[in-house]
Amino acid sequence: MRPDAAAKRRPTAKSASPRGPSDEPPPHPDRHLVLRPGAGDGGFSVIGSPVQRSDARSHVTGRTVFFEDMTPPGLTHVKIHRSTRHHALINSVDVSGALQVPGVLRVITYKDVPNNWYVVLRLIGVGPDDEPVLAEDRVLYRGEPIVAVVGETEEAAREGAARVKVDYTDLPAVLDVEEALAEGAPIIKQAGTNHFVYEGHHCRRVRFGDVQRAFAEADRIIEGRYDSSPIEHAPVEPTGCIVVPQGDGRLRIHSDTQAAFFTLDNTALILGVPPTDLRVVGGTVGGGFGGKVDVIVEPLACLAAMLTGRPAKYVYSRAEEMQVSSTRAAERIYIKDGVMNDGRIIARQVTLYVDAGAYSRHSPYGVTKAAAHMPGPYTIPNVHVDCYCVYTNRTPSSAMRGFGVTIGDFALESHMDRVAGELGMDPLRLRLLNAYRDGDMKAHRKIASGTALVEVIQRAADLVGHELPDEYRAMSSGERAEG
Repeated sequence: MRPDAAAKRRPTAKSASPRGPSDEPPPHPDRHLVLRPGAGDGGFSVIGSPVQRSDARSHVTGRTVFFEDMTPPGLTHVKIHRSTRHHALINSVDVSGALQVPGVLRVITYKDVPNNWYVVLRLIGVGPDDEPVLAEDRVLYRGEPIVAVVGETEEAAREGAARVKVDYTDLPAVLDVEEALAEGAPIIKQAGTNHFVYEGHHCRRVRFGDVQRAFAEADRIIEGRYDSSPIEHAPVEPTGCIVVPQGDGRLRIHSDTQAAFFTLDNTALILGVPPTDLRVVGGTVGGGFGGKVDVIVEPLACLAAMLTGRPAKYVYSRAEEMQVSSTRAAERIYIKDGVMNDGRIIARQVTLYVDAGAYSRHSPYGVTKAAAHMPGPYTIPNVHVDCYCVYTNRTPSSAMRGFGVTIGDFALESHMDRVAGELGMDPLRLRLLNAYRDGDMKAHRKIASGTALVEVIQRAADLVGHELPDEYRAMSSGERAEG
């Protein structure tokens, strides 16, 4: 049955005050809760059954509410003058032309930002703060924000941003991860290295067994290099927010963020105000996929609202969404395997370079995930992993579905196919032979449990009519055959 559920208010990160004035969007008008027999008794009731999304009807009838559906009285608009250089010193910034544009209310530079330096992951102890809200004496990527212009209209703000003049001294740019780490490469980071430092180490490391000894004992050494390019999320709804000053001095932030509490706390730190001075109103996200977890638009929109005393809207154009929003990181992965002729992989060495772009954002965390995921869902007795979080003069990368794992899996599974090809072995049999089982020790010293990889491969073989010998059919994730 599908009874109508009570209409729900959109979730808020902080909601200590009563419902706001009429400029706040109404709740979603059409929500449906799908209930199925067995849901309350611990039985499976969804797998294998068609289940309607709770928001499907609102989406297809055009009644879903997004943050841009509200237009508070006196709304102003924020547009950005961005760097035209990949790497350069800023000699001077001339905003006089912007101030002469009719309808321009305010020009915001880094001097107006109370705490201009931040890193979004400082909330979980990752540092140092390495990214400015607005550039100060230099820019590290093409498109980096330098000046924010607040206008009565979108056209005035856009024209004002276009009239800002910046004088640069160009610096050498580094755009390749290995070149960034090479001796003599231009150092682009204020911390003094073009890589994130993990507890004093140049990379995130995994050491398990004796890889060099195992390479010497292996029948074959099989190596491969795998590269990916940056991937843009390309959401239907671009990144943005509307900030509305309240009568009690608080700011109400209507945002399409995927991370309401990250947004609230980081914005408060940047603005130098208590978190209780802000209220984040989340809502429908018109496509995110990880691309809307960085706190980029909210601090400047809040600052515009604070400086003008009026609501402010800052939303990316489609061109900005494609050029300057965080991408999935480009990665380069080298894999070297020591393999026996019967298909057993006895050693795996992985060197992975993640292109964080100019700033950290979520990349140091993603690289840690990548290191822990190696050597994939396989039990290999000797593993050596070096994962580098590298800074280059490219657009900063950040979260995207499964980041830290997805590209690694592309490389690992491509390499498994390469190993199978060189051995003349069935790729599924190779995977079954090396698949981890419950109770196996992973390379990062965690015990595998609930693995089920063997059964998944067996079922996949059934579905496509792929023949497997009886000994492979008899394998189980619950135990490993001796011998």
